Amino acid sequence: MDPERSNPNQNNPNRGHDGDKPKTNGWAALTIAILVVLAFSTIFNTVSNSQYTQTTWSEFRDAMESNDLSEVEIRPDRIVYMTKEEAKKPPKEQKACFTGLPYSLDLMTFANELDAMGVKVDEQIVEDNSTIMMVLYYAGMLMLSFFMIRMLMKRMGDGGMGNFGKSKAKVYMEKDTGVRFADVAGQDEAKESLKEIIDFLHNPGKYAAIGAKLPKGALLVGSPGTGKTLIAKAVAGEANVPFFYISGSDFVEMFVGMGASRVRDLFQQAAKVAPCIIFIDEIDAVGRSRDSRFGSNSEQEQTLNQLLAEIDGFDSTKGIVCLAATNRPEILDKALLRPGRFDRRIIVDRPNLQGRLDTLKVHTRRIKLSEDVDLNKIAQQTAGAVGADLANLVNEAALRAVRNGRKAVNQEDLLVSFETVIAGSEKKNTVLSDMEKRLVSYHEIGHALISALEKDAAPVTKITIVPHTDGALGYTLYLPEEEKYLSTKAELLTKLKSLLGGRAAEELVFGTVTTGASNDIQQATGLARNMVALYGMSEELGLMAAASVQNQYLEGQAHMDCSNETAALVDQAVQRLLKEAYAGSKQLLTENRGLLDEIAEYLLIKETITGEELMAFIHAAKAPRLEEAENAE
Repeated sequence: MDPERSNPNQNNPNRGHDGDKPKTNGWAALTIAILVVLAFSTIFNTVSNSQYTQTTWSEFRDAMESNDLSEVEIRPDRIVYMTKEEAKKPPKEQKACFTGLPYSLDLMTFANELDAMGVKVDEQIVEDNSTIMMVLYYAGMLMLSFFMIRMLMKRMGDGGMGNFGKSKAKVYMEKDTGVRFADVAGQDEAKESLKEIIDFLHNPGKYAAIGAKLPKGALLVGSPGTGKTLIAKAVAGEANVPFFYISGSDFVEMFVGMGASRVRDLFQQAAKVAPCIIFIDEIDAVGRSRDSRFGSNSEQEQTLNQLLAEIDGFDSTKGIVCLAATNRPEILDKALLRPGRFDRRIIVDRPNLQGRLDTLKVHTRRIKLSEDVDLNKIAQQTAGAVGADLANLVNEAALRAVRNGRKAVNQEDLLVSFETVIAGSEKKNTVLSDMEKRLVSYHEIGHALISALEKDAAPVTKITIVPHTDGALGYTLYLPEEEKYLSTKAELLTKLKSLLGGRAAEELVFGTVTTGASNDIQQATGLARNMVALYGMSEELGLMAAASVQNQYLEGQAHMDCSNETAALVDQAVQRLLKEAYAGSKQLLTENRGLLDEIAEYLLIKETITGEELMAFIHAAKAPRLEEAENAE
């Protein structure tokens, strides 16, 4: 970083000579700690003494000689006692007395004398070590207070109150981020939208000559792991300007006004080094809507108001660009999204097939690959994966290659790593009984056979009955032939049949059902509900949308938005779709019962088979039928 362009610690008197480490005032912390201990001791003694009635030593001796003592407690600095008259009162009304402890008193002899009189004695300390114990007590309290105050002072501003409201934003230059657009793959549309910002930072005069103003803010919206922060760093790297990075949660503090102070400090720092880029990650932490539906928080609202004022206050012609990222745009305040603020929304979506292929190439750039690696097949199998998923997949493959003693990653490493990500690793110590293995085998073949026999289903690439760590006793893996963005009703109905094919095979072959289909039923129910409530594919509701999708870039679940009567119709329509799909699955498996038994027995022996092996059985079964049809003609 260039110290002449940005050095927020230059004029800070609490900084050391290195400009980074705070110069902590230890004597101030020690003084405060001593005062705290003394205040605590005074308050403690005052409260303790208020519980007893103070008397003289003569009064105590008189009560002792008249045998009026009920119980006595010997403490290091005093004697606490209760008379027989007080002991007769209810416990809440009793009040003990205390008197000083003479230095010449022999505690052991005194305790024996009281015990001989039949007085209950509590000998808390009868040795002459009270001074040592008090010293140790106060020393411990002093040390604890000292360290707590030191930590609090450091938390409140790197050694003092002067930096209490300073921004936590970190400044990065291009050499620090080390990220360029070449390091970001699968987001061509987002990069194209941001290139205009880079050009503006390089050539602001070109836009000022025609009277154009660049948007002050751009909001990056997308699912977690799609690379929003990476793209923002790439913009700073391409523009070669200071990059201020701060998370929205850094503005939120327990003290009211702290967040607004940090916002002001952040924009003051940015104005000193303009042109620059300010990036606020997870802006929904501070930019949440201020309506009552999401609750009210005065500190958050003050911080948001200050952020809005700062965005309005800076001149965009100076080259300050504010970027932000979120995966919950629906909860952001409308004032934050109006023209003149974050008015440009850039979608950072899940990459398509070509995008996944490019992303895999980026992540395998420094990985040694063997000649059999085909990244195109891996990209086809990872439909719906984001950049973070693909990075994790490549790393898992590299780790597997090292564990197996190889110096390069092969195709099998990538395929096994993909299956590990979606299903977990194999549980080699899990032993299933013969009956359980047969159930799992028929269950998985029920899924795969329906997908292979129906024309609107995705091809099967692998079937296994080896248990995995995520709880699956087996699974069927599909490989789409092409990237699809729309699904027809026939394709969705076929998917319903395939999902319920495992349960149908269990009932058809064994005459019973198991718990193994629980996840299949959940997926089938969710798909059928979406067909009815979102896609308008039911006879009962027709084109009516009975639900709405919330948190599109997170879980993306549909929530019912209709009356109770309409919700009941939705349930009926879902039940009808599931019932018809299940009946269709049972009928198809019944018609191909011999094929079902043959493939299931083969899977029992091998435990894992490929899609090619599955199709070989199907083609062999169809060959005699085709020959009979030809002879009949």
